[in-house]
Order: sequence, then C-alpha cells, then structure tokens
Amino acid sequence: MPATPLYDTHALGELSVWQHQMRQPPSLTNRLSKGLQNRVNRLIPQRIHDLITGAIKHMTRAVLAGSEFTAPSPSAETQLERKEEAVRNRIVWYKRVGAAEGGVTGAGGILLGLADFPLLLSLKMKMLYDIAALYGYDVSDYRERLFVLHIFQLAFSSQERRRAVFAHMEQWHEFAATLPDDIHQFDWQTFQQEYRDYIDLAKMLQLVPGIGAVVGVVANWRLLDQLGETAMMAYRMRWASRRAIE
Repeated sequence: MPATPLYDTHALGELSVWQHQMRQPPSLTNRLSKGLQNRVNRLIPQRIHDLITGAIKHMTRAVLAGSEFTAPSPSAETQLERKEEAVRNRIVWYKRVGAAEGGVTGAGGILLGLADFPLLLSLKMKMLYDIAALYGYDVSDYRERLFVLHIFQLAFSSQERRRAVFAHMEQWHEFAATLPDDIHQFDWQTFQQEYRDYIDLAKMLQLVPGIGAVVGVVANWRLLDQLGETAMMAYRMRWASRRAIE
C-alpha cells in the first residue's frame, strides 16, 4: 500500500505534541518521583549499586567504541510510513524478548534479578541500533552512536536533564559539528551517571522475592516501549528538519 501525505501530516502533529512535552519544566510530580527514587536508592545495598553502575559503564564504553553492538545496513526506504511500520514491528519483537527475559530473571531470585540489568541494557542498545538503521542512519559513524545515547538519556532521565539533552537533539546537525573527531575525547561518564541516577523504580522492585517475575515482565515491556517511542520521535524530529529544507 503506497504511503500517503496524510501519514506525514499526522506524524508531524504527534511530533509537535511530543516536542512541547520535552520542553516543559519539571512538574511537582517529577520532583516528588525524584525524591522517592533517592530514598529507595539509599535502602539498596552498595554492592547492587556497584553492579548496576558497572553494567552501565561497560555498555556506554562499548557503544562509543562501536564494539559489541551491531546493526543491519541502513535502510534505503524513503517513505516515513514504511520506515515506521518496520520500526514498530521491531520494537514489538524486542518488547516480547525483554518481557520473557524479565520474567525468567525475576522468578530466579535476587541473583538472577541482578543479571537482568546488563541483559536489559544490551537489549535496549541493540533495539536502538536497529531503529537507527531502519530510519536510514549508519551507526558506524560515532556521531550516530552518540545520538543513540542521547535517545537513551532522553527516555530515562529526570525532566530537568531531559530538557538539556533535548536542546542538543533539536539542533543535532549543528551540535554534531562541534563534537570532537576523536571519540576518546568525549565525556562518556556523563551518560552512564544519568541512567544510574534515574534508573526506574520498577526495576528495583524486580529484586523483591515473590513479585519479581511479574514485575520483570511488566517493567521490561514498559521500559522497552518507552525507549522505542522516544527513539521514533527523535528520528522523526530529524526527518522533519530535513523535510523543512528540501
């Protein structure tokens, strides 16, 4: 079925609403959620915090180095509707895999529950690489890998941090031109700290005996869905920018 201008118009409308949400200052709910998260973090043993931080650090280094994560060749498809049909199908696949993995690790007690953190991080990054390729971007370019990490932060940061990240993404072409040619000059630590500071409360509940399996299924499904939706909007924003100058 051929793509129609109606789809593009609808996509632009959704994008405009999302952009408005990203620019909003932190609400009272945002601030209360952050306070709750800080209190929960103080109750969690340090060894668990260290494991989570180590997993995030390893993932971030692997992304910036271009190792460990692979993606298909960039799609040559030009119609947004067809691109996003493929993207949605891919997101659903990852959500199913993530939910199954969360259920298994959540049912296995605290040790398997801890193992879910690096496994889920890997799934998230592989999904983002696939989405980038489906939108036609080549993640062999390290600037595209940095864009992927910006998407990651946008999905899982506080609203205050999200606004700062979004400001860079709105002007990505100009911002990317200021990035160093040497990837090792980039401050990767900022990325891992943000996710570490604002990791989802539901993932902590997965470590609780008796409810871990259910929480694992629901939380992984929801987090991958959230990340997929954020990625679609981020790449739509770049599509809209190119469309405006063509």
